[in-house]
Amino acid sequence: MRILKSSFAVVERRAEHAVKYFYSHLFWHNPAIRALFPTSAEDMQRQRDRLFAALTHVIAHLEHEGLASYLHDLGRDHRKFLAAPEHYAAVGTSLLAALAEASGGAWTPEVEKAWSEAYQAIADAMTAGAAASQDPPWWDAEIVRHLRYGQDIGVLTLRPHAPFPYLPGQYTSVSSERVPRTWRTYSIGNAPRPDGTLDLHVSRIERGRLSTALVREAGPGEVLRLGAAGGALTLRRADRPVSLIAAGTGWAPIRALLEQLAAHPPDLDVRLFVVARDAAHLYDRPLIEEYAAAFRRLAVTYITPAPGQHRNEATARLATAMGNRGLWPDQDVYLSGPPAFIGETAQVLQELGARPARIFHDSIPAGGTGHGPDGRPLGFGEWFLHRPDPHWLNPSGRAPRDDWTRGG
Repeated sequence: MRILKSSFAVVERRAEHAVKYFYSHLFWHNPAIRALFPTSAEDMQRQRDRLFAALTHVIAHLEHEGLASYLHDLGRDHRKFLAAPEHYAAVGTSLLAALAEASGGAWTPEVEKAWSEAYQAIADAMTAGAAASQDPPWWDAEIVRHLRYGQDIGVLTLRPHAPFPYLPGQYTSVSSERVPRTWRTYSIGNAPRPDGTLDLHVSRIERGRLSTALVREAGPGEVLRLGAAGGALTLRRADRPVSLIAAGTGWAPIRALLEQLAAHPPDLDVRLFVVARDAAHLYDRPLIEEYAAAFRRLAVTYITPAPGQHRNEATARLATAMGNRGLWPDQDVYLSGPPAFIGETAQVLQELGARPARIFHDSIPAGGTGHGPDGRPLGFGEWFLHRPDPHWLNPSGRAPRDDWTRGG
């Protein structure tokens, strides 16, 4: 363990070079593997970021009891990328070559042996997870309805061709033939329905090829692929009051949790805070009003910037509204939205007395290297100056224990 961590500390200083060397080596010696990866330079940059972030995560959790389970589930999930057992050997060879290149004189026979054994253990756990899974590599799902809200928000209703298991508040990874070999995560905006359909709430990202295709181009009849559901934003306890806080299309998993609560209303207060950049983005307000009318213990607060003000003012207004509500130490809080919003709001909640172990939120990495204060994915240089904690999609989709949270 000590050898791996000290060796990785050396590699970190040349992270960008190591990752680029890895992919060059992999594709040069295994040209057929290149067809499994995205075609665009931007998507490959994200892929490179994810690789190094994955290494960071594994090294940081070498002695964590949950690592084996994580790798098992990760191997199951990697089947959607068409990863086969023979690919693991090729990846291992190129990874060791890249680590040796980045390590320079620090790459000794002892270090090489430690990395070889560690990678073999990782590959064995992932291939075992893939072999043991009873789930399909992905689920085909037909778009049966596509609603547009303005130019940049789409709500897609999908009908999976086979039963798709998930819990309210979870997300799924999505791929479209319009952007081959590219997967992105989107939250599921409803609790499970008798007809098996599900809603994806998609916000178009500037220069985001898949989000643009889903919002502006995809239509009914088109078939998407869905990865296994994951995420920890699931209801924990039925015996504590609940506060739900959503911003932007972070409304999707909060809506699913609200549906779950409305189906079996608890005899406890439920508080809902919905934050939007403007009134037009409160696209589900009619539904919220229906719930508020039928669910007597539900209190709703809408937060938008004042006319002419920057949308960040909405976050400040939310802080004021939360301060006026009180009783935060008693609450289970479910929080969803952009990474910067989650970080700021979680801090305010703790200042108001909310217990950190009862603030639940998922962090879904867009590029694998974290985000800056403006929500923009960090480049390699910025990432090392403002290094975030690694956050990981949990491909198992299993609900967490009551005392377990995923931070962001």
